[in-house]
Amino acid sequence: MALTLRQVRYFIATAEFGQISQAAIHLNISQSAVTSAIQELEGMLGVALFTRTAQGMNLTDSGRHFLNHAYSIQRSVDDALNSPQPDTRVEGTLKVAASYTVMGYFLPHHLQRLAQWYPELELQLFEDERASIERGLLDGRYDIAVLLTGNLTEPGIAAETLFNSERRLWLPSRHPLGEKADLGLADVAGEPYIMLTVDEAGQSALRYWQQSGHRPQVILHTSSVEAVRSMVANGSGVAILSDLVYRPWSLEGKRIETLSLVDPVPSMSVGLAWHREREFTPAMHAFRNYFHDAFLAPQQLSARR
Repeated sequence: MALTLRQVRYFIATAEFGQISQAAIHLNISQSAVTSAIQELEGMLGVALFTRTAQGMNLTDSGRHFLNHAYSIQRSVDDALNSPQPDTRVEGTLKVAASYTVMGYFLPHHLQRLAQWYPELELQLFEDERASIERGLLDGRYDIAVLLTGNLTEPGIAAETLFNSERRLWLPSRHPLGEKADLGLADVAGEPYIMLTVDEAGQSALRYWQQSGHRPQVILHTSSVEAVRSMVANGSGVAILSDLVYRPWSLEGKRIETLSLVDPVPSMSVGLAWHREREFTPAMHAFRNYFHDAFLAPQQLSARR
């Protein structure tokens, strides 16, 4: 029996939702179809991909290993369906700055696709903090940037948001708050809280906490998303982070759940930025057009500033 994309998609959905019933709802198919696909996969691979419990489906070590391959398969198929013919007319060098979160959790896949779209375009990449990126755009060190647009402060910087990533509560699997309806910051304030600080996440969090009138019980300030992920998964505390950096499994193989909150928690906005007075080069146009095609088309495009 040959591996099918259907099996891969059903496996990924089950791994991400942790329950066959939820995966089936997401995929708009029957639970039996999901179960059959997973059983077929396990038969072909000769290993168990999940352990079945009363709470749901937990990935085995073999399942976690295969999940990485499954994601690669899905991305490769998506790229094959969506990639245009390479454009060799765009050439030269483009200096691109990106903030930590964007560089680590968003850009790598798109850099690979950009290399396929524009094989003669050389991208020089720089990871930097937001304030330094703004200065670099203004003084010409950088041509364009990919960053969190909600944090920008310089009036000389033009920007446009590509997408908004919702911030949700991260909980370890089977945490009592997971059973609570209408979950709000008042409930979160009663739990040990892990505060992410990278990319000004701490300042953003303090703003919505202050507006709520509640205060988190912070047990750790850290610049590491992976530290937050592991500590939440191990039951040391909870956190509020964006979907962009969410992965359902920690490095230790423990599951993390996410829940939306009833209180207003602003989304994390990711987009492009450049010097307002800068004349766009062909390379800058190509870079911007790639992201427009990926995220904004066919929406009406407009700059935020």
